[in-house]
Amino acid sequence: MKEKFIKPVSVHDVDEDQLAALFRLFRNFYNEVDFDQFSSDFREKDGVFIMWSDDSLPMGFSTFRVDEFELPSGTIRTIFSGDTIIDRDHWGNQILAFSWIREAGVIKGRTPFTPLYWFLIVKGHRTYRYLPVFSKCYYPCPDLATPTDIKKIMDHLATTHFGECYDPGTGIIRFPESKGHLKPTYAAIPKNHMEIPEVRFFLEQNPGYSEGDELVCMTELTEDNLKPLAARIFRKGMQ
Repeated sequence: MKEKFIKPVSVHDVDEDQLAALFRLFRNFYNEVDFDQFSSDFREKDGVFIMWSDDSLPMGFSTFRVDEFELPSGTIRTIFSGDTIIDRDHWGNQILAFSWIREAGVIKGRTPFTPLYWFLIVKGHRTYRYLPVFSKCYYPCPDLATPTDIKKIMDHLATTHFGECYDPGTGIIRFPESKGHLKPTYAAIPKNHMEIPEVRFFLEQNPGYSEGDELVCMTELTEDNLKPLAARIFRKGMQ
């Protein structure tokens, strides 16, 4: 199978009309969101993948930011995922996911000997399920306790980004007021999804997801830690 990809663009190359169109798509899925907050969060990222329709309407997008941290254990790099939305008519389209993985390979290839982690905060079970689909070991997960060294990194990253809103005891980010939570239609979990262990685990870890609570998650991005399809795409980006 030949995968299709789109290249990310700098968030600074997205004009205000395009940004407004992205917000309209975002607003279809979330309550308690406003354009100013959305714009501020968007401009704080480095890049964005955007799927455009033939009539120049966004079908989906995903933002990201690359950071470098000096920790007692050494230097690490992180890809921090921001807002990710796919129009419901295009659920199942993997272009954004495949493009993201390839770009992660590009980023890894620039500093191949520096550990690279995917850091994300999750307030929906569909997003959480990307972790087991593409990664072998990810945290938190149903089958493995989070290693102490990984937990320290997660706590450091979450505290750096979100300060006192992060509770290291629960791994949850809770804002004084919701910065956006899924509309009930999308927060509701289909009965057949409740049979999936990862979905049940997500609900145990983040029972307040429907009010906007976010679960801190992380996985290391290496060929060995990615499942075969993801590893192949990642390797393509590194070349």
